[in-house]
Amino acid sequence: MRAESATWLTESGLDPQAVENLVRVALAEDGDRDVTSEPIFDADAWAGADVVTRRPGVVAGLPVAALVFETLGLSVKSLAADGDRVAPGDILLSVEGPLLGLLRAERTALNFLTHLSGVATLTRRWADAIEGTGAKVRDTRKTLPGLRALQKYAVRCGGGVNHRLSLQDAALIKDNHVAAAGSVTAAFTAVRAPDLHVQVECDTLEQVREALAAGAVSILLDNMSIAELTEAVRLTEGRATLEASGGLSLDGARDVAETGVDYLAVGALTHSAAALDIGLDLLERRADERA
Repeated sequence: MRAESATWLTESGLDPQAVENLVRVALAEDGDRDVTSEPIFDADAWAGADVVTRRPGVVAGLPVAALVFETLGLSVKSLAADGDRVAPGDILLSVEGPLLGLLRAERTALNFLTHLSGVATLTRRWADAIEGTGAKVRDTRKTLPGLRALQKYAVRCGGGVNHRLSLQDAALIKDNHVAAAGSVTAAFTAVRAPDLHVQVECDTLEQVREALAAGAVSILLDNMSIAELTEAVRLTEGRATLEASGGLSLDGARDVAETGVDYLAVGALTHSAAALDIGLDLLERRADERA
């Protein structure tokens, strides 16, 4: 991996080695040969291309896309930054190098870039919808296997915040834990430990009262109405952070945020984001025009 790529990924809060491993796995899915391009073009053919947006949105994943191209011997110049709002026709990356490498890298780079930009774009819509309320949109663990770190990174690019990355990062007592333990209090008491963040999921206002009495300082309000969310905020009186979850919609996001909750948990940010339309426009160059 080039030093600039490692630096770019590190500055983005990503693990360079983990991303490199993921890129290599993705490239390996295309096999060892390109039976379309190799018979058509000479091995020393040289080309340039621009990665261009087709739709407005928020870009995320540029360091990952750049690493795909660089892995196949191409040089990359960035003309945008993750988190930027982009418009149709904006050039995100300029790429130059072996034509066969460029054609092999194209789909894998765009797969990463369009998906992560889709996550960032959807997140930005939610963040814009609740702007000024004091609440923030937060992701969940409803992520694609192997892509969690990248998807959560894209959420940050879109103006959202991350919930726990893994089961070891924080405790979340859910309905099944409560059912098995017998009560909110029993589950909370068993899990509670110094330096461990514990969040309790509550389906009813009675459970909110029980969680507060047990000492919970973080509560997930599951599938509650606007009236119930408002009452939960009143009951809590600032003693715990509150997160609304379940059945939330973009159209109703601001109403939820204005109840006074601290977070809106939105699994759709990662499991239902549509890809942002981004393409690669090839600009062939002769071998004697190499920079």
